[in-house]
Amino acid sequence: MPHIPSPSPADRRAAPRIGRLFWALALLLSACALAVVLASPDLVQGARMVIRLTARTSLALFLLAFTASAWVRLVPGPGTAWLLAHRRAFGLGFAFSHALHLVAIVAFARLDPAGFAQQTGVANIVTGGIAYVFIALMAATSWNGAVRWMGARRWQWLHTVGAHYLWISFVVSFGKRIPMSTAYAVPVLVLLAAMGLRLAGRLQARGRRA
Repeated sequence: MPHIPSPSPADRRAAPRIGRLFWALALLLSACALAVVLASPDLVQGARMVIRLTARTSLALFLLAFTASAWVRLVPGPGTAWLLAHRRAFGLGFAFSHALHLVAIVAFARLDPAGFAQQTGVANIVTGGIAYVFIALMAATSWNGAVRWMGARRWQWLHTVGAHYLWISFVVSFGKRIPMSTAYAVPVLVLLAAMGLRLAGRLQARGRRA
């Protein structure tokens, strides 16, 4: 059975800073969503605009958490070390952003069932539901005690598989919209670059161990 280390003093000191960053992100995201709703001509348009807004904020926060370890391996320095130290806050910020995304989707479905039916199919609901299960499980286990409770191997499996499933979900979600607008190719290219960065970081780590 792998050795599961106890949280270091540095981890315990970092926890309040991570908490403050998360709550700052949550407050900013909530304020932006509320501003979008208030600026919209009606609640249906407001819900749809919040869906678009949170899709983008979720992508940005996901990418920060997804690439943090790769950045610190490839470009070590104070900035990348800070990013890695606050990866948990960005991951939880992503979960909060996507929770707002879900609230907006449910609001859209209730306010405009016909429009929602045109935009969404059964496959989207199933794959999106799986994504939310991973998000909930990853957020719920984003604390030091979860590693000891689950075991390092199971915890690593959950977070690795979950992160890659979410990466695929983002690629598919933005990629299928490219025929409507070539602007959607930009997030797809950014996601591909992020995966390339992660692979490069892993190769760097293996080279150092070798």
